[in-house]
Amino acid sequence: MFERFTQGARGVVAGAVRHSERKGADTVTDEHLLLALLDQQGTRASFALTALGITDRRESLEDAFAQARRRGGLTKADADALAGIGIDVGEIVSKVEEAHGEGAMQVGKRLRRWWSGHRGFTPAAKATLEKSLRIALGRGDRHIGDEHLLLALTARPGLVSEVLADHGATYATVERAMFGGGLSQAS
Repeated sequence: MFERFTQGARGVVAGAVRHSERKGADTVTDEHLLLALLDQQGTRASFALTALGITDRRESLEDAFAQARRRGGLTKADADALAGIGIDVGEIVSKVEEAHGEGAMQVGKRLRRWWSGHRGFTPAAKATLEKSLRIALGRGDRHIGDEHLLLALTARPGLVSEVLADHGATYATVERAMFGGGLSQAS
């Protein structure tokens, strides 16, 4: 699959690894892929992110990710669903932090272990890379570019797509910004 990646898409993957290293994470996540996409300049994805105002709200995105990590990685939709059955995630986080310190439930912390030098991708990040291939094929493209990676991040359910949608970047709005409409979401 990686042989189909454009130079820009390869740059996003390499950038995601660097973001993972800087944050001290054991693995590369969808969040790291998005942060690396935000670093890109002069590409279809960077144009779409700028046109949608996402590039200017990077700090807001990072705050949303930090809040989700603090909630143990739960999305707002997950927390709302739990609230619907009487479980207050905010209260649980507060009690755990009161007993064990701030950030006790935080996901993505580096574990103390032997390090091979290889930084793996989470199953979700791998699924995003695979989804980018399906989107490219669905559009009839022979390559996988950073635009396909961005569309894949918006198409897969989870924290990154939720945060992007909260900031106005859904599959449809990103696709419109990059291509002026076009094909519907590839499965």
